[in-house]
Amino acid sequence: MSSKPVSNETLLQQLRWRYAVKKFDPARKVSAEDWQTLEQALVLTPSSFGLQPWRFVVITDQATKDQLVPMSWGQRQVAEASHVVVFAVRKPLTESDVDGHLARTAEVHGKPVESLAGFKKMLMKSLVPPPEGFDIHHWAGLQAYIALGNFMTSAAMLGIDTCPMEGIVPEKYDELLGLPSEGYGTVVVCVAGYRAADDKYAALPKVRFPAAEVVRRIGG
Repeated sequence: MSSKPVSNETLLQQLRWRYAVKKFDPARKVSAEDWQTLEQALVLTPSSFGLQPWRFVVITDQATKDQLVPMSWGQRQVAEASHVVVFAVRKPLTESDVDGHLARTAEVHGKPVESLAGFKKMLMKSLVPPPEGFDIHHWAGLQAYIALGNFMTSAAMLGIDTCPMEGIVPEKYDELLGLPSEGYGTVVVCVAGYRAADDKYAALPKVRFPAAEVVRRIGG
């Protein structure tokens, strides 16, 4: 018996199964149990320095989802899907964010925060204020995309459909959700739910280059 928690074939099967759903079944909702699992998958996402410079805004209120449609280039997925997740990041990252991370690290590891002074010095030198030429908002956005990928894969493993969406007006999302007052800004959106039976894209084969064209091996 394999000691792997998930077989190779199961993983690939679910990745082949998933696609960017264009039409969701609005009558089907993600269960509370499954959603709690997906929220924990978001929380468990790794980030550079472990800083977690993000906030995940989860929207299930139908009136709010309907308001998002014109802010999403008219794409109906935000209204029809069970859940909408807005991936937002800190704007800007400050010393208080670093201190918050260090306090949480000390709490979880059971050590005095003073023992992390060297780590704080390194973080401050690297990020606050950002070195000349370093776009820290872009850096934070890349962290959000790590969370996005983790979320989509986790959802696929649970048989839950998703669609990542960059076709949005971030400033309008920010305004509607009150994110600037909280120190965050929208980066990308992902909706989750279940595909409609008549979504024509479900049956289309994936278009991917062969591994030999996109994977370069050195050794092994």
